[in-house]
Amino acid sequence: MNYRPVMNQIPPVVKNLIIINVLLLFATWVLGGRGIDLVEYLGMHYPGSDKFMLHQIITHMFMHGGITHLFFNMFALWMFGRVLESVWGSQRFLVYYFVTGLGAVALHTFVNYLEISSMQHTIEAFRNTPSPEILDQFVSKHLSNASVQVRDFINTWYGDVANTAYANEGMKLMDRILQMKMDIPTVGASGAVFGVLLAFGVLFPNTQLMLLFPPIPIKAKYFVIGYGAIELYLGLAQPGSNVAHFAHLGGMLFGYLLIKYWNKSTKNFY
Repeated sequence: MNYRPVMNQIPPVVKNLIIINVLLLFATWVLGGRGIDLVEYLGMHYPGSDKFMLHQIITHMFMHGGITHLFFNMFALWMFGRVLESVWGSQRFLVYYFVTGLGAVALHTFVNYLEISSMQHTIEAFRNTPSPEILDQFVSKHLSNASVQVRDFINTWYGDVANTAYANEGMKLMDRILQMKMDIPTVGASGAVFGVLLAFGVLFPNTQLMLLFPPIPIKAKYFVIGYGAIELYLGLAQPGSNVAHFAHLGGMLFGYLLIKYWNKSTKNFY
C-alpha cells in the first residue's frame, strides 16, 4: 500500500476526538464557576467508591486536569493519530483508540484494587491490635501530605499507648484515608494516546522522531521502548502518584495485543 500523509489535513476521528476533549475542558471551567464539578461526574472513580458510575469508564477518557494535560495529549494524538487513521481508516482507528483507552483504565483499576485491598487488610489488622506504629506506617505510605495535626496526633499517641481514645481516632483516620483513595477521580486520554504512540512505533519503527529535551533524533521503536520502560519504573517506584503510570502501560499493552491479533487475522495489515 502506498501511503503519502496529507500533513495539512486532520482525518475525521482524530479531529472529532480533539474537539470533544477541548469542549469538555471548556465545559469543566464554565460549570466549575457555577459550582458544578464535572470531573466528579465524568471522571473515573474506583468501583468501590460511592461516586462511581458506569458511564465513567468511557467519559473519563475525554476529561483533563488542565490546559497543559490536554495540550500534550491532543498534540500527541494529532501528531501520531492522524498517520494511523490515514493508514488504517477511521473505523479501525476508532476501535483501536477505545480498546486501548479501556485497557488502560482496566489495568489502572486493577493496580488500584491491589493497593486498596492492602489498605483494607492493614486497617483490619489495626482493628484487631491497634497501635501507633501501624497507624504511623499507614499514614506514611498512603498520605504523603499528612498535616501537622495528623503527625502531632500520632506522636502524642506514642506517649500514651494504652489510651483507647487514640485507637478509636486512629481507626477513623485510616477509614478517611481509604475513602479518599477510592474517591480520587482519574481523567485523561493518556492511556489511549500511549496506545496510539505504541502503534506508531510498531508500524513505523524506523521513522526518525526529534526529541525536545534533549533535541536529538531517535527512531520511533526506541522512543516507544524507552517511554514504556520509564512508565514501568515510575509506576513501581512511585505508587500512589498523581500520574496514572499503569494506565499508560495498559494502553500500550492492549494496543500491542490488538495489533498482534489484527496481524494474525489480516493478510494486509496496513
